[in-house]
Amino acid sequence: MFRILIIDDDPNISNIISQLAEDSGFESSIASNLTDGIATLEKKSFDLVFLDVRLPDGSGISALPRIRSSKGQPDVIIITGAGDPDGAELAIQNGAWDYIEKGSSLKQITFSMERALKFRERNKEWSERIIKRDSLIGDSPALQSVLENISVAATGDASVLITGETGTGKEVVARTVHENSSRAEGPFVVLDCASIPENLVEGELFGHIKGSFTGATTTQKGVIEQADGGTLFLDEVGELPLPTQSAFLRVLQEKRYRPIGSTSEKTSNFRLVAATNRNLEKMCEEGTFRTDLYYRLKSCSMEIPPLRNRLEDVPALTKFHTKRLCAKYSTSTKRLSKELITTLMHYEWPGNVRELVQTLERIIMRAKGESTLYPEHLPVDIRARAAGKMLRPIGEETPLAEQNDSSILTPVPAEALSSLFSGEFPSFKLFRTTCIAQIEKVYLENLIRQANGSIKEACKLSGLSRTRLYVLMKEHDISR
Repeated sequence: MFRILIIDDDPNISNIISQLAEDSGFESSIASNLTDGIATLEKKSFDLVFLDVRLPDGSGISALPRIRSSKGQPDVIIITGAGDPDGAELAIQNGAWDYIEKGSSLKQITFSMERALKFRERNKEWSERIIKRDSLIGDSPALQSVLENISVAATGDASVLITGETGTGKEVVARTVHENSSRAEGPFVVLDCASIPENLVEGELFGHIKGSFTGATTTQKGVIEQADGGTLFLDEVGELPLPTQSAFLRVLQEKRYRPIGSTSEKTSNFRLVAATNRNLEKMCEEGTFRTDLYYRLKSCSMEIPPLRNRLEDVPALTKFHTKRLCAKYSTSTKRLSKELITTLMHYEWPGNVRELVQTLERIIMRAKGESTLYPEHLPVDIRARAAGKMLRPIGEETPLAEQNDSSILTPVPAEALSSLFSGEFPSFKLFRTTCIAQIEKVYLENLIRQANGSIKEACKLSGLSRTRLYVLMKEHDISR
C-alpha cells in the first residue's frame, strides 16, 4: 500500500487530499508545518508528499531536497494557493513531480496523485534490476537518480546524453550504461571530440581509404565502424565542428556513412552515448550547435551531480580508489584514518571525482612506506581549505571573530581542553583533531538552538549548504 504525507497548514486542504488518498486505497498522514512534516518523514517511509509552498516555518521549495532524500525518497507534488509559473518551473527543477493549485478540481488532484504513484512503481521495477557498476561508486540520494536513469537507458537502444561538470565521471556512467545493455558483449569505442584537430574529426569518425589525401598511406577504420554492434561514446560532443555535426546527424538517422575517399557507403549498427560539460541548449540558441542534433542526442538524458553535492559518497570513493591505486603501485593497501576521511569530506572538490582520485594517487606515492594515510599526507592547499571549512561557515571568508552574528558562538572552556592532557601526553595531531571536533560541536549545538531547530534558518545563519549541515550533524550526533 502506498503511503502519502500531506504537509499543509490549511486543514481543509489537508483533509480533502487525505480523503482522496484513502478513497484510492492509500494510507495518508497530515502535518501542518515543515518541522512536523520532516519529523514524520524521519520516522516513517512515504511514497508521495503533497507539499505547500508557504508554510508557517519555511518554504516548501527550499525543503524539497531534504524531503526527496528522506526515508523512501518520496516523490513530491507541490501544492499552493497562488498560480506562479516561475514557481512551478523552480519546483520541477528542484525535484518535484508536479505542481498544482489548491483551486484545482478533485479530479485533477487525484489524477496527479495516481499518475505519480504509477510512475514511481514503474521506476521501482527498473531500479530493482541488478545494475552492474564496478566503477560507479556511491549510494547517496544524488547518485540514486543517476542509477535510475541508467537502469532505464540500459533497457533500450536510444541515444543517451550525459551532462555534468568536468571530472564527475561521465565516461564511467557511459560504460555502465553499455555494460548493462544488450550490447554489453559488443565494443565500447571512445572518441574525445575536444582532443582532435577540426580538420581530422571526420577522418576519426568515418575513417578513410588509402590515398584519399596526402599522408593517407593506409586504409583506416573510423570509430563509427569500430563501434558496429556496440556503443560509440563521444566525449565532449559540444566540440564537434558544425559541418561535422550535419554529416553525423545523417549517420544517426540512417546508420549509413561513407569513409573519406570512398565511393560506396557502409552501415554500422551502433548505439550513441554522448557527454558534455557545456550547455548545448544555449549553444543551439547561439547557433554553434545544431538543434536537430541536440534533440536527437537527448532521447535519454541524465545529469551527473558534482562531488560537492554527494559528499556522502566520499568515504566509499576513497576506499575504492585507494585499493585500486595501491594495487597499481604494487604497495600494500593503506588504512584510511578517520581524520583523513573527515578532512576529505570538508573539501568541496572543484575538480570532482577526478581531483579526488588524483589527490589519492599523489598521497599514496608520498606515503609508500607507511601503512595508514593521515591528513598530513594531503597537499597543503587541500588541508588548508578543508580546515577553513571546519572552523568557519562555508562561503564565509572573514574570521569567526569578525562576523557580525557571533551571538551563537560559545567558547570551549579551557578546562575542557586541559583535560586532554591527563594521562598519557597526546600527540599534536590528536590534540588538534579533538579541539576542532569540540569547537564544531559547540558551534553546531548553538546554531541549531539559535535557529529553533529550523534547518533552513540554520543554513541561512551559518552559510552551510543543507548537505554539509546534515553531514556535520550526523558526524557530531546532533539532532534538532
